[in-house]
Amino acid sequence: MSITGPRKDKKEALGEVLNGDRLVTAPYKLDFLNDKDSEISCRKRLTKEQVAQFREVVSKDYYFQMYYDDLPIWGFLGKVENEGKNDPSEYRYYLFKHLHFTIFYNKDRVIEIAAQSDPNNVVDLTEDKEVDVEFMYSVKWKETEIPFEKRMEKYSQSSSRYNLEIHWFSIKSGVIVLLLNGFFATILMRVLKNDFVKYAHDEESAEDQEETGWKYIHGDVFRYPKYKSLLAAAVGSGTQLCTLAIFIFMLALVGVFYPYNRGALLTALVVIYALTAGIAGYTAASFFCQLEGTNWVRNLLLTGALFCGPLFLTFCFLNTVANAYSATAALPFGTIGVIFLIWALVATPLLVLGGIAGKNSKAEFQAPVRTTIYPREIPRLPWYRKTLPQMAMAGFLPFSAIYIELYYIFVSVWGHRIYTLYSFLFIVFIILLIVTAVITVALTYLQLAAEDHEWWWRSFLCGGSTGLFIYGYCLYYYYVRSDMSGFMQTSFFFGYMACVCYGFFLMLGSIGFRASLLFVRHIYGSIKCD
Repeated sequence: MSITGPRKDKKEALGEVLNGDRLVTAPYKLDFLNDKDSEISCRKRLTKEQVAQFREVVSKDYYFQMYYDDLPIWGFLGKVENEGKNDPSEYRYYLFKHLHFTIFYNKDRVIEIAAQSDPNNVVDLTEDKEVDVEFMYSVKWKETEIPFEKRMEKYSQSSSRYNLEIHWFSIKSGVIVLLLNGFFATILMRVLKNDFVKYAHDEESAEDQEETGWKYIHGDVFRYPKYKSLLAAAVGSGTQLCTLAIFIFMLALVGVFYPYNRGALLTALVVIYALTAGIAGYTAASFFCQLEGTNWVRNLLLTGALFCGPLFLTFCFLNTVANAYSATAALPFGTIGVIFLIWALVATPLLVLGGIAGKNSKAEFQAPVRTTIYPREIPRLPWYRKTLPQMAMAGFLPFSAIYIELYYIFVSVWGHRIYTLYSFLFIVFIILLIVTAVITVALTYLQLAAEDHEWWWRSFLCGGSTGLFIYGYCLYYYYVRSDMSGFMQTSFFFGYMACVCYGFFLMLGSIGFRASLLFVRHIYGSIKCD
């Protein structure tokens, strides 16, 4: 809440409303350079029910958060005295009723503000009885030499100072995983080199010699997959989400999402997602037409609904839950209307324009070898070469590169800490993309070497499997590391995290598929096939 003027609702930006902020003006009047001592803010007679409510929030360590000149202020509502008492029925509960503001200024600009509660000026809430409370506040202005441009550094340093060495360890672990993937890639290159030499020798020594290994299926490896419209839509949506993530990181690295810039991140997500819809339309339609698809309009509709559809259904359910609980997380009708207009007037037209451009691009699918009329039968494979075991292997290494940083992201999103180390996060994100691409390419090679030519969907599923590992981490975080409970918190956590992990599945799946497609084109373009 803000701290100027009489109590009234504040008009929030789009991101603030999405974040669940409902700011109101508090009954504190903090005029510039005007000190105050024990000013009465309001008098209130608390009923028995209100006393019980305050006692409950004090026992659960609830705190307030206010803003003055866009600077945050925190403080606890009360305290519990339980020293030497083992029986909770003997605890004493007190509500703070005097708040002291200390404000630092430089010339005519506010630099810093702090709020301290007087531990001796309290109201006893232990018994269920009506209580008369006189809330007061004091204000003290102090001069400082800190320039206005550096007033946010305090919050950045306090949030980044927390276990900074663990963030470095996260980078080191990611680099180790990256080096391990480099080792795998080196082995793969040596194996490929031996394959190229072997196949070249076979061509010179015996033209009629039977082919084996991945060369044996050269007539089937570029056979178009089943459900090619769905694959094209998934690649298009994943490409859009990857572009969205890169744009968000660019804004974060230039300092747009400074600490307590309320709602800026969510606003950027909504706007940039709408503006990048054309990328999804172009990528999906172009790839679908390359695969000789005909109904590109239906493919475009599928692309637009592939991610937004589950997100919309999840939002409808969770918004209904929030309304049932009268929570601020429930979006008002006006905000829902604004989001709908952004989707209808920005995202949808750009998606259609991108689809038309992709359809008219006249790009042809680049296959270095010809596809035979009849597909070869895939040999019987052991269980560990099936789709699910391959997905488990593909998702483990990328997840191991990011799981340390995941905790701090979860604490920031679902807790009270502020995340400011975007440079660390960006490095981890790049490592994640590289590791996903390398491990998917390696598994694609193993699949082709086993003469299994249905690599299209396998590469996408293996690339996106990290999203399933992240959702598995959600279960661990909720039950082990968080204090969340109740139907609303549970539904919000698992509902929205399912959408986030689904987005990671599409994004990393598109990365894995594109890397595998380049790899397959390269190896089959490097050998001579009849």
